[in-house]
Amino acid sequence: MIFTIAAKELRSLFISPLAWVILGFLQLIMAWMFLSRLDAFLGVQSQLMALPAPPGLTEVIVAPVFGATALLLLLAVPLLSMRLMAEERRNQTISLLLSAPVSMTEIVLGKFLGLLLFLLLLVGLLGLMGASLYAGGSLDLGLLLANLLGLALMAASFAAVGLFLSCLTQQPVVAAIGGFGVLLGLWLVNMSTADPDSPLHLLSLLKHFEAFNKGLVDTADLAYFLLLIAAFLALSIRRLDGDRLRG
Repeated sequence: MIFTIAAKELRSLFISPLAWVILGFLQLIMAWMFLSRLDAFLGVQSQLMALPAPPGLTEVIVAPVFGATALLLLLAVPLLSMRLMAEERRNQTISLLLSAPVSMTEIVLGKFLGLLLFLLLLVGLLGLMGASLYAGGSLDLGLLLANLLGLALMAASFAAVGLFLSCLTQQPVVAAIGGFGVLLGLWLVNMSTADPDSPLHLLSLLKHFEAFNKGLVDTADLAYFLLLIAAFLALSIRRLDGDRLRG
């Protein structure tokens, strides 16, 4: 049933003009950033080759584009996730969904998976864009794969947060604004302190993604993203359970 719900959500995204606009806009911005970095690299390639340990294509082009794309997803995912549950409430179909012979866990995981598959399409297209450089040079596959993993985990975290905010309201716009606010807070929370040992750094999305962006796959960073995803999915399930009990 989870995959049935996920397939339905994925079809809904692909028939939504908003999703296509966001997909096209993100692809346009990512392509522009990619080609700009490539042009800059070609302009300074001769100077870089004179260095003892020159940075390669992956460091100069791919990693910065992945970093910028993470910020673009922070802006885009709340717009994609805002309708997941809020529209069910607004259209008053939430009661039909809650009374269906499926568990709240299946509903939440199905909707989350549908959105995640759409986001992974974006991540995959960006990965292919980076891999295309292999035709003209050598790539650091470890760095590329670390960035792919980090961006996929970041997208999944954004989707989980957006789904929870969508469970709280019947107004998609409110869900989008709330989701953006929460994600921005998690992104910048480490900037609220100058103490390098502050526990606030442990909560920062940016801090944990930076390691993947540099090619480092740390179990602490993996655990952070997995726990963040699990926490917001659990909150979504709890919210829908409460709605079902209230009838």
